[in-house]
Amino acid sequence: MKWIRERDALIAQTLAFVQSVSGKKDDIRQPDTAAAAPVLAAEIVSVQTVTVAFEPQPANPPPLAPLPQPPPVPLPPRAAGDFRSEMQTRIANFRKHQERFEREREEYCAATLSKLRAAISASGPPPAQK
Repeated sequence: MKWIRERDALIAQTLAFVQSVSGKKDDIRQPDTAAAAPVLAAEIVSVQTVTVAFEPQPANPPPLAPLPQPPPVPLPPRAAGDFRSEMQTRIANFRKHQERFEREREEYCAATLSKLRAAISASGPPPAQK
């Protein structure tokens, strides 16, 4: 089984990496070499740290110019009659919408019942009971 060999190789490689980083040998159970397939050789890779030099920022950066704010737009004064007419219009539209839903629901129910009645009458009378 190839995956077992790959797993054992990964475990061995990980163990070697941990030991190289920590500098000490851990007592971790090794897979039985007699029972397991031969383990692929682990490759140890050395890691080097790289430092990157950044240019220092000036102590006092130049201040940014503030963004110009648009002048506030005053809302038009709302007349009491305007608010009332707007509410009446919205209520009327809502009622029309609800009436349309009720009408569509009634039409769907009537169509479904007529299909059901047609299917029952087409099947004939029920069988006589003895």
